[in-house]
Amino acid sequence: MTAAILTMLSTGFAAGLGLMIASKKFHVEKDPRIEQVTNLLPAANCGGCGFPGCAALAESIVSGKSAPNSCPVMGAESAKEIAAILGIELGSSVRKVARVRCKGGRAEAPEKYDYYGPKDCHSVNLLAGGNKLCSYGCLGEGSCVKACGFDAMYMDENRLPVVIEEKCTSCGMCVKACPRNIITIIEQDKPFVVACMSKDKGGDVKKACSVGCIGCKLCAKNCPVSAIQVENFLAVIDPDICINCGKCEEVCPTKAIKKF
Repeated sequence: MTAAILTMLSTGFAAGLGLMIASKKFHVEKDPRIEQVTNLLPAANCGGCGFPGCAALAESIVSGKSAPNSCPVMGAESAKEIAAILGIELGSSVRKVARVRCKGGRAEAPEKYDYYGPKDCHSVNLLAGGNKLCSYGCLGEGSCVKACGFDAMYMDENRLPVVIEEKCTSCGMCVKACPRNIITIIEQDKPFVVACMSKDKGGDVKKACSVGCIGCKLCAKNCPVSAIQVENFLAVIDPDICINCGKCEEVCPTKAIKKF
């Protein structure tokens, strides 16, 4: 009995000693700034930065692989504090927000069948490509609103999602939740957006939606800085060139261009 106890104790002692040696040998010093940066991040773990969580982003920031303001959720003051911790200057950045590129709600875009099922855009989309004649527009079941973790969206009476820009953190969860890819993250100081994603010809667009882009090119022809191109019957505004003059919105015959 005594021998068994001694054997057990010696075995435990040897195992503990081995673990202690291993921990000393393989110990990796962790940069204390990682914890400091982590504490300044919002702990939302939303994935809007492209990392699985705030801790992973903090490591990337400290290693210099990501900028101090890489988190789309945190405020400008936190970004400044992170830059100060790293001893670098924070470059200028423009706040980004989510914008819905579709104006075809219940009133403008006819439905081809009545849908009775789960209130989920993906479910509707799987049923004959959606219940709207337009195969590009918003399906109106609010999957983006449900995905928003910051209460920055709601569905209006026309069954279109509305972004509350003051609350939007540009985390991108609504973008991922939309099966039609009609939500775009864009700089807030670029208010003019083509609120249509249809690539159909003009005649087909008119049948499916009264406010869709018909690819007439009037906006492109009247843009004073050539910031608009029409590709596949759809106008696209280059935000890097756009000067916010509003001429495109003024001449658009279907009012597909929207000022947010």
